[in-house]
Amino acid sequence: MLAVDIDGTLVNSRDELTDGVRSALREAADAGIRIVLATGRRYSRALPLVEPLGLDAPVVSASGSLIKCPLSHRTLHVASLAREDLLAIMRLTAARGFDVVLYADTYDAGFDYYCRTLDTPSRVLAQYYALNEGCGRERPSIVDDPPEGVFAGFAMGSRDEMLDLHEALQAALPGQLYTHVLRSPRYEGYMCEIAPAGATKWSGIRFVADMWNVADHEICAVGDDVNDLPMLEACGLGVAMGNAVGELKAAAHRIAPTNDEDGLAEVVRWILPGR
Repeated sequence: MLAVDIDGTLVNSRDELTDGVRSALREAADAGIRIVLATGRRYSRALPLVEPLGLDAPVVSASGSLIKCPLSHRTLHVASLAREDLLAIMRLTAARGFDVVLYADTYDAGFDYYCRTLDTPSRVLAQYYALNEGCGRERPSIVDDPPEGVFAGFAMGSRDEMLDLHEALQAALPGQLYTHVLRSPRYEGYMCEIAPAGATKWSGIRFVADMWNVADHEICAVGDDVNDLPMLEACGLGVAMGNAVGELKAAAHRIAPTNDEDGLAEVVRWILPGR
């Protein structure tokens, strides 16, 4: 089984799925290797890149919190934040001056996330809303009355602000949350991503692997950022892209060429039978 991150791994620095990578993944699938995409992206944002692959590859989205089948949009698994934890997250974050964007399994309803207001004074959050126009629903009471079915969320700010928020959330809810700070190449600000403890890309990959009777040592995982760390540490062959952060490279078994050098296609050549 091959588990592939999207940003910085499947796509190049221009957010393009190249012909070389597409062909390599199809060759891997034809050789009997199961493909799963594991991304921090929302499910709907992953779809435009999954569909051109022409593969029945489950999408582990929101860093492991939601798993869906892209052909039918059927939900295979969804995590859940406990109501009391969600309320604590919302109030702590609001007290620090940040809004939290909340994810629920709302693809069939035609939107992806809830927010307090789209008219935000935050420049980085305003950029996020502008680049995801039509994907959100306002809920002015979100701090004290968040919607049901929330499985993850994020706040947005500078790197130092989000690292401070990450530490504050971990101190307030020890052992209850999985949080990490990263920056998508699409946005200017850094995100503090928030999910229930145990909801990681690896937990999502492991869920799919159980469906297919694939053991840990039979999984190759490829990524480039800190939310890929759990899957690289637990799988049989963990590969960091040449453009990966140093923390991931230190944990990887092998380093591939960069995403601008079709590094994922090289990984496929490593693992194809007889290559």
